[in-house]
Amino acid sequence: MGSKIIYEIKNLTHSYGKGPQTLDIDYLKICEGSVTGLVGPNGSGKSTLLRILAFLEPYTGGSLSFEECSDTSADVVDIRKKVTYLLQNSYLLKRSVFENIAYGLRLRNETEDLTERVHDSLERVGLSPKKFAQRPWYRLSGGEVQRVALAARLALHPKVLILDEPTANVDESSALLVKNAAVSAWKEWGTTVIVATHDLAWLTEVSTDIISLYRGRIVGHGTENLVHGPWIRENGSVVRELSDGQKIHALSSGREDHSAVVINPSDISVHRIPSGPVTEMNILKGTVTSMTLERATGCALISVQVGDIVLKSRMTVDKMKEDMISPASEVILTFSPENVRWI
Repeated sequence: MGSKIIYEIKNLTHSYGKGPQTLDIDYLKICEGSVTGLVGPNGSGKSTLLRILAFLEPYTGGSLSFEECSDTSADVVDIRKKVTYLLQNSYLLKRSVFENIAYGLRLRNETEDLTERVHDSLERVGLSPKKFAQRPWYRLSGGEVQRVALAARLALHPKVLILDEPTANVDESSALLVKNAAVSAWKEWGTTVIVATHDLAWLTEVSTDIISLYRGRIVGHGTENLVHGPWIRENGSVVRELSDGQKIHALSSGREDHSAVVINPSDISVHRIPSGPVTEMNILKGTVTSMTLERATGCALISVQVGDIVLKSRMTVDKMKEDMISPASEVILTFSPENVRWI
């Protein structure tokens, strides 16, 4: 992971017309050569932020600098040559696969090794140049279309690769190839990758940072637990009842009716068998559904099904092995109401 800042956002706001703000970000930096994931529910502002980072959409207020240049509006044409953006639903030009991938290179007059770069990009996304280079656009499956669209961007050797739900509408094998190709650009070229996806397991494995968005604001870094209401008052505290009757207790904020909370996975402890008296107010029984090694921390991220929600806990690999935590384990989660933050 690089230490040089490639993007820096300060007090950035954005809204469409006279509508409510879709983004309100106090501060965000993204380092060169990093893999940054954006997570959050639909409508949280992920796609809007990606378009702004791709310099495809102006923002309403605040500042955005790129490579320490704060006047990005003056250099937007040059910046766009360094940044490429892949949509969730990509479209191809009505021409062969080869010409689709070569199009951007021809626009930039980078044709010296054109065939080599087109073929290399096809191979990166798992498509044989011999079989696919001359295939017309209409003879491709949905997954192949997305892979060709990604190949067209990889052929440019971008400094920044921005992906918006790149695997949401493709088959499993295509999804894996798309993800592997993005990671290969990061590893081999030092490309800065910024991706919005619901594939948390993959993000956890490859990301150097994960940004959690909710209603246009950054509510945490890493895979925060986001829990929606309804919240009700009960015996001096505020609780969220789960489908199995268990309850999450939070401290009152005075605005619980329409709010959600976040809980950092590091604040949630997992116990296979309680070793002693538990003093936390939140004591929840659940079943481990998955475990992933978190690249950014080197810890295990353990997902536990509790009633109708999944809560994630972070623990060291050694501790996980010592407590014999594994998928399908019945466990107890504990955390303090003070660690339940209103957003």
